[in-house]
Amino acid sequence: MSSIGVRLPLSLSDTDGFEMTTTIRSVVKQHLKMIILTNPGERVMDPNFGVGLKQYLFSHYNPTIYGEISENINSQVRDYLPGVTINDIAYDTDHDSISYLGIRIHYTIRAQAMQDLLQITI
Repeated sequence: MSSIGVRLPLSLSDTDGFEMTTTIRSVVKQHLKMIILTNPGERVMDPNFGVGLKQYLFSHYNPTIYGEISENINSQVRDYLPGVTINDIAYDTDHDSISYLGIRIHYTIRAQAMQDLLQITI
């Protein structure tokens, strides 16, 4: 099967040198995860890239914080993954701890008419 890109985090493979991604779905999910977890200013030559989800850890979660995170995600996806539509962003509000942040992002890859889900917990 042909590969599309390198799977992150990097891991060695006897076949290709590194493990490779082989589907559009896995590449988009990997890119979306990078956008969400990268801190603004962390990516070389592109200081605007990234949501920096970890910067919200230990915040007092409320609708304002969730709205700010959602707006940052939507803005970053519009700029860096224009072929993806965010359908819904949901937060795990079952935990009272400020040291836990769970998020579920339902999205569509428009060119493939394919829906998927990314879950991140920090």
